Amino acid sequence: MFAGRHGVVAGAAAVLAMGAVGFAGGGTAAIAGGTAGAPSFGDCPAVREKVDRLEGRITPNACAFMQRQLAFGRMPTGTPPALGELGHPRVRAYVDIFDADASLWEAGGAAQRGHSTIGTSITGSLRLAPDLRNRGTDVVADGAVMMFGQWNEVTLKGRTVAYPQIARNVLGDDGRTLQARRYHDRAALFRDTLPGAVPDLFGGVTDRADGAPGTPRRAPERFRADEIADRLAAWNGADAGALVRRMAGARLTGPGQREQLTSPEAKTAYLERLFETADLRFEAGQAAFGRTTTYVEWHGTARIPLPQDDPAAEPRFREASFGIVERFGPGGA
Repeated sequence: MFAGRHGVVAGAAAVLAMGAVGFAGGGTAAIAGGTAGAPSFGDCPAVREKVDRLEGRITPNACAFMQRQLAFGRMPTGTPPALGELGHPRVRAYVDIFDADASLWEAGGAAQRGHSTIGTSITGSLRLAPDLRNRGTDVVADGAVMMFGQWNEVTLKGRTVAYPQIARNVLGDDGRTLQARRYHDRAALFRDTLPGAVPDLFGGVTDRADGAPGTPRRAPERFRADEIADRLAAWNGADAGALVRRMAGARLTGPGQREQLTSPEAKTAYLERLFETADLRFEAGQAAFGRTTTYVEWHGTARIPLPQDDPAAEPRFREASFGIVERFGPGGA
């Protein structure tokens, strides 16, 4: 869950390989706008009152998952667990989110598999940051697919750090996760805990030279499932213009930004900066459609050029597992 100093690769590779660099809301792309109209089925009152927004097809297994996720997020750690102490109460609460044969992936590494591996990993996180806590933000359930937006807060190196995350899950019948992927805004995490250790990839990308925002246009049409193939082609083709044009008029927020972007020029510059940093190769992942909010996952690899002293030397690259979750919905954050 957290990367120590030895897990940080110099330069842009650190930000990209150690966490999903996407747009606002936890390693996600958040584009505001779209109209209401997608139906909502079912409910989970015990969860609805504890999150900022809950939408979608809320089946009993989705409700069970969300209650387990929230229970872990608000549970105090108490005495931190020993490494591998799977019987610790908070570790048990975390492991209970997952099926016994579940996989858990985070950017830059191989998937963890099974209760023992996943549980041991969270003991290391809770030893490093015993006050880790989180709450639900924008949550969309689409049957067995769950996109759980959350806001994390933790103390690291004596600093209070807050950052967004998307917990993307495919659920079993009992609501336990069969396959999980976690998308964090690592830019905020690194900026606050390792200042100066990684570059400001998106520094200087603003709506106007004077920092004033542009004028938003009319909100775009809702994103539809039949557009996934074309949008995947735009991501894999590094076509920033196509990605921005489809959401013309929407606001965009993301890691490394301190303000929403509204002008087409600024949004295009933000995406072009990402494409200059790494060669992305994605496949379409899961999608979840709510009444006002849609999540779409892109998952694959980032091929990142590594720094070298001799400009005439053969280029060297690092390839890392990587992904982005786009969020289309109200507020752009």
